[in-house]
Amino acid sequence: MTAAVDSLLEPLDNIPETSNQSEYSLIEPLHNPQETAKTTETREIRSSSTTLELAARDVRMVLDQQRERTQTLTTKLNILFVTNGALLTSLIISRLLFIPSPLSIAEILGFLINFTLLINAFLPRQEAVSPNLEDTKFLERYLVLPPEEYQLQMLVNLTQTYNANRQRLEDVSLSLKYSAYVTWVIALILLTHVVAAFFVQGIELK
Repeated sequence: MTAAVDSLLEPLDNIPETSNQSEYSLIEPLHNPQETAKTTETREIRSSSTTLELAARDVRMVLDQQRERTQTLTTKLNILFVTNGALLTSLIISRLLFIPSPLSIAEILGFLINFTLLINAFLPRQEAVSPNLEDTKFLERYLVLPPEEYQLQMLVNLTQTYNANRQRLEDVSLSLKYSAYVTWVIALILLTHVVAAFFVQGIELK
């Protein structure tokens, strides 16, 4: 009876060793350093590509805001032209501009300065555009680049475009700012001129 039990237990002695070997053989591939390095590199590439896409979106958003500012300055330019035209028309109709006096001389000088500023703001300026399609080597230079290098180069070009157009907009904005101040001075002189003319006329009638 004891011999039969021993004969039944003998195969059980080899089971742990076999199961351990199969367990170790399954765990070893999970710690492969090459696959871990590839996974890390793939994540870095995806992260870099996502960052470039976000940066490109933000730069284009800033350029859109710059275009909106250009439209706003154009609207201000039109308003100042109309306002000065109305003031000049009022002086011509009232004939106060043709009466020699210090006020009429100040009004003439004010209109000369103001229209000079407005014309300076109205004059066309060279606007930077990126990418420059007039460059015949554009396709040869950029289409051979990898996607990430292409996006990076476009970011650099868009940044340079923004800086170039920013100086142009600053010049226009400064001219319109001075023109608004001169328009206010002209309106004040015109009001003073009208009041003085009626006051003098009232004294003469008396």
